[in-house]
Amino acid sequence: MATSEDLRLLIVADNPLARTGLVALLNDQPGFNVVGQVAADGDLLHMLDIYRPVVIVWDLGWEPAATLERLREVRESHYRVVALLPDEDFAANAWRAGANGLLFQNVQTEPMVAAIQAVANDLTVLDPALASQTLEATASTPELPAEALTPRELEVLQLLAQGLTNKAIAQRLAISDHTVKFHVNAIMTKLNAQSRTEAVVRASRLGLILL
Repeated sequence: MATSEDLRLLIVADNPLARTGLVALLNDQPGFNVVGQVAADGDLLHMLDIYRPVVIVWDLGWEPAATLERLREVRESHYRVVALLPDEDFAANAWRAGANGLLFQNVQTEPMVAAIQAVANDLTVLDPALASQTLEATASTPELPAEALTPRELEVLQLLAQGLTNKAIAQRLAISDHTVKFHVNAIMTKLNAQSRTEAVVRASRLGLILL
């Protein structure tokens, strides 16, 4: 049973089967409440006023070009959107249209759930395979770090993206709190980030992690 604390989701897709599948999948996830579903060519903005979702999960179908203008309109209303793409060819345009998250339509359940939760917390989420297209789509996207992250730093970064504290990361990796702090500082320096959250956002935009 949904509670008032559950994350309110709206499913958008022109294909009724896609909508039904996403509703069934996400309603089964703890902490999620799918409040509605609608076709992209329907009265979408009116439905948003009714349902007031925290995150919109939008399957762009096999011809995303037809719905990208609707996506842009929705983002101008300041709703957060996780867009599901058929392939990488549409990543740049979906990014320009304002999607907060870009995943493939065949994404597995766990990364989809994590992506929705991240977007709800104002983070940006990209499938690593889509990073190059989105980097080319906007001049404001940060450049790749001059010094590559080490494998251990990537491990720490992934755990930062999951919201773990330094102490929890230390326990997970069987290292000291001091070592974790050292890695976090190195990550922030290499990504030119002023905070842990900014480091995660920059890393997701660069395709270094999948939230």
